[in-house]
Amino acid sequence: MRVVIQRCLEASVSIEGKIHSQINNGLLIFLGIEDADTKEDIDWLVKKISNLRIFDDMQGIMNLSVKEIEGEILIVSQFTLHASTKKGNRPSYIKASKPEFAVPLYEIFIKEMEKEIPQKIKTGIFGADMKISLTNNGPVTILIDTKNKE
Repeated sequence: MRVVIQRCLEASVSIEGKIHSQINNGLLIFLGIEDADTKEDIDWLVKKISNLRIFDDMQGIMNLSVKEIEGEILIVSQFTLHASTKKGNRPSYIKASKPEFAVPLYEIFIKEMEKEIPQKIKTGIFGADMKISLTNNGPVTILIDTKNKE
């Protein structure tokens, strides 16, 4: 699994010109799933994200997690996180899972995140043409790949 996490002041997903989901202070998470992903990847990633200390404390130091600030989370599926640009100029998405594999993992990821975060998790719609808006706070943008745990 790959995620792009953006600390935001606000974020929203619009579908067909209407706001589907929106959050205030918290995290916008773009989630990419590949066939090699498992429940263990989900468990590790959910713990990592929910405890990631990237919010400012009283001294302005990034020392608090989204749980500690009672922040909100918006999760958006994004198969393009598994794009391969090794050959040519047109990305290949061969590593990105097909919906029949990815949707169940996406839904499990959301359910597991709901166990960690007291606020309701907001989402996009898997496979929809979504327009994403956000005000990145910092900016703070973090990439995590469960296959490369650096």
